[in-house]
Amino acid sequence: MNTPDAAQHELAALSQQLDRLLDHVHRLSEENRSLRHSQEQLASERASLLARNEQARSRVEAMIQRLKALENNG
Repeated sequence: MNTPDAAQHELAALSQQLDRLLDHVHRLSEENRSLRHSQEQLASERASLLARNEQARSRVEAMIQRLKALENNG
């Protein structure tokens, strides 16, 4: 049979375990929030880089067309 002292000891152990689990959940939630924020920043940076790459490609293609036109006229 459980004595009152044993039950109190078990209850205290469960309480400590619950506290540790709650701390762990809190840390994981913060880490998840941070990772989501990083993911959003990286997605935004990627979109910006893709747009810049497209602009550069368009400029290079325009230069090539001008050079071809100069070559044909000259």
